[in-house]
Amino acid sequence: MEKFIQLQRKLAPELIQIIEARYNLLRHIKHAQPIGRRALSSMLDMGERGVRAQVDWLKTAGLVKFSPLGISVTDEGQIMLADLAEYIRILHNLVGLEAELAQRLNLMQVVIIPGDSEADSAVRRELGRATASVLRQHLGDNMIVAVSGGSTMAKVAEAVNFSVPTTTVVPARGGLGEVVEYQANTIAAVMANKLGGRYRLLHIPDGVNEETLEAILDGDTNLRAVADMIKKANILVHGIGQAGEMAERRGMAAATIADIEQHGAVGEALGQYCALPGKIVYVTSSIGLKLDDLAGIDTVIAVAGGSAKAKAILAVAGTGEQSVLVTDEAAAKAIQLLITNNI
Repeated sequence: MEKFIQLQRKLAPELIQIIEARYNLLRHIKHAQPIGRRALSSMLDMGERGVRAQVDWLKTAGLVKFSPLGISVTDEGQIMLADLAEYIRILHNLVGLEAELAQRLNLMQVVIIPGDSEADSAVRRELGRATASVLRQHLGDNMIVAVSGGSTMAKVAEAVNFSVPTTTVVPARGGLGEVVEYQANTIAAVMANKLGGRYRLLHIPDGVNEETLEAILDGDTNLRAVADMIKKANILVHGIGQAGEMAERRGMAAATIADIEQHGAVGEALGQYCALPGKIVYVTSSIGLKLDDLAGIDTVIAVAGGSAKAKAILAVAGTGEQSVLVTDEAAAKAIQLLITNNI
C-alpha cells in the first residue's frame, strides 16, 4: 500500500485529492444519514452543485443510495469507507506517528483519527467511535468502567455498539453544572444501556469542599457505596480539557484561575490541573478518581482532539498514568511539534 501511494504521489497527485474528498464526503454521509444534499452542502461548506456531482458519482459507484428521507451509505460503501480509512492513515503517515507518540509519551497505544475535530463534526464522531472500539478491546466480564463528562465523552457513549451485560458503569467524579447530556452521570447511564449492563450514579457536584464531602458520605451509605465502587474501576475512559477553559466551567474565582495559570497549568483531567511536562499544580475536591488513583486501574483511556488541546494532552500524558490516547491528526501533529521543540 505504501509503495502504491508513493507511485500515486509522483504520477497522479490529483487522484489523491479526489480520493480524500470522496472519503470525507462518505464519512459525513455515514454520520448524518439519511441526509439531504442541501444539509450536506452546508455541513461541508461546499456548493450544492459540487455536492450533487460528487454524490451522483458515489451513487453510480454503488456507494450511496437515495431515498425520500435523503442520502445513505450502502453496505458496499461501508466496506469502502473502512478500506479508505486505512488508505488515509497510511497516506498521512499516521501509523508511524502513532508509534512515535506512544514511545515518546510512554503509552501502551496511541490511536490517531485523520482530520481536525475542532473543524469537522465527523472527526469528533470518529473520535468517539475509535474510543468505543478501544474500550471493546479491553472490556471483559464483570468489570467496572468509570467515565468522565464532556462533549467528546458523550460521542464515546453514543458510539458503543456492542454488549457486555455484566459491566457496571459509574461516573469517574462528581458532575459539573453543564449541559445534562455532557454530565458524567448521563454518559454513564447511556453507555451502560448500550452495553446492556448496569450503572450507578453520583448525585453530588464537583468542587464541594473536603469537610462537606466527608459529612455527606458519612450520612449516605448509598453514596459511600458508589464512591467505593468508583475506586475499584477496572477501566477509566476520560476526556482532557484546557486548564483555563475548565476552570471557568467550574465557576472558579478569577483569582484562583489566575493562580492556576501562573503555576503553568495548561491541561485538566478529572478535576486536576497539570503543567508541562506533567506536574499537577491544582486539585479540585470531589468524590471520585484523581490522577494519583490511576496507577491502580488496569486500563486508562484518554480521548481529546484539536490542535488547541496539544499542550493539555501533553501535560496530562506527562503524569505517567495513561494507557491509551485516542486523538486526531491535528492534535497529534501539534504534540509532535511541541516534543520536537522541547516545549
